[in-house]
Formats: sequence, structure tokens, C-alpha cells
Amino acid sequence: MAGTGIITGEDGKDRCFWHGNLPEYQRYHDQEWGRPVIDDIRLFEKICLEGFQSGLSWLTILRKRENFRAAFAGFDFEKVAEFGEADIERCLGDAGIIRHRGKIVSTINNARRAIDLRQEFGSLARYFWSHEPSAEERPAFVDYPTIAANPTTPASVRISKDLKKRGWTFVGPTTVYAFMQAMGLVNDHIEGCYCRKEVEAMRSALVRP
Repeated sequence: MAGTGIITGEDGKDRCFWHGNLPEYQRYHDQEWGRPVIDDIRLFEKICLEGFQSGLSWLTILRKRENFRAAFAGFDFEKVAEFGEADIERCLGDAGIIRHRGKIVSTINNARRAIDLRQEFGSLARYFWSHEPSAEERPAFVDYPTIAANPTTPASVRISKDLKKRGWTFVGPTTVYAFMQAMGLVNDHIEGCYCRKEVEAMRSALVRP
């Protein structure tokens, strides 16, 4: 890496360093992270899982993602919004997920808030993509020092404040920025990573909701 934030995989491709060449993490980096998402269920899933990640590594959550999907009805927020105390206790007894009462309750609360958001904006995608940062807010060159120095951004702070005002929980600006990076609202693949150009092409072709 030598300070560049880039590592070379066994396939000879240069990538962002953070997956550490672990096969499942590398697949996530290559196939998902940063590629723009406009599907409401996936957006809801990701912002909830980012909340569960707080204090943990994303790899821990990634390895449990299918268990989370099973526990939370595939993150269909219409269904999760109907969860009650029995569902909370069921989740607390599920060793396949992170058994944190506050985060479980937050997911149910946020499902209800997601329904409100969809009613107001038409979709979660339309809401989140309306907050996509302008080119003027983005760094001219996305290198490792820039990413490392900016765990939050003005856009993630704005979204976090607005979501909290709307009653969402576990949506601090660092959590929101990780969500933005993963869902393609920004392209934070480091210069030199082979995925950067692919993601930029997808973002350019995307029809915003």
C-alpha cells in the first residue's frame, strides 16, 4: 500500500486497500460498494446495517447479512414497521445477528419513518438522491489521505440532521457517509482502483429518481 491506499490482488488488479484481499470482502468491493443503488429495499437495508455496524467492522456485518435479512423480513420496511415486542425478543435471541436491543428497536422505528418518507417523496431513492453532493462539494482528486481525513462530509451532516429531525435513529453523519459511499451517492473508490472508472460510468449513465 505504501500510503497510496491501493493494493494489488492475486489477479493483478489494483484495488482500494480496505478489503485486505479477503475473498468475500473483495467481492463486495468489486461488485457492490460504490455502485449506484436506487432500489428502496436495498437503501433501507444498507442504512440499517450501517447502524448495526457502529462500533464494529463492516466485514462482521457482511458475514451476517443473510441472517439479518432473514430476521428483518428481507428489510421490507412495510413488514418491519409491523414488528412488535415479540419480534424484538425473537431478534434478541437470534445468535446470527447483532443482538443489540437499541439497534433492533431503531430498525423497526426507522422502517416506520421510511414509510413516512416514501409518502412524502414518492420513494426513499428520490429522497436520498436529492441529497447527492454537487461536484463543487467533492474533492478534485480522491486519494487515500483525502478519504482518511474525511469520515463525514457536509452532505452527510445535512442528511443526518434531516433524518434525525424526521425521527430516524442511529443515523449519525459518519454512518450516513458510509451509506453514501456504499450506495454510490459518491464515488470514493481511490484513484488507481480499477473499479473507479466502472463506477463513474455507472453514475454517469444513472437516471436519478
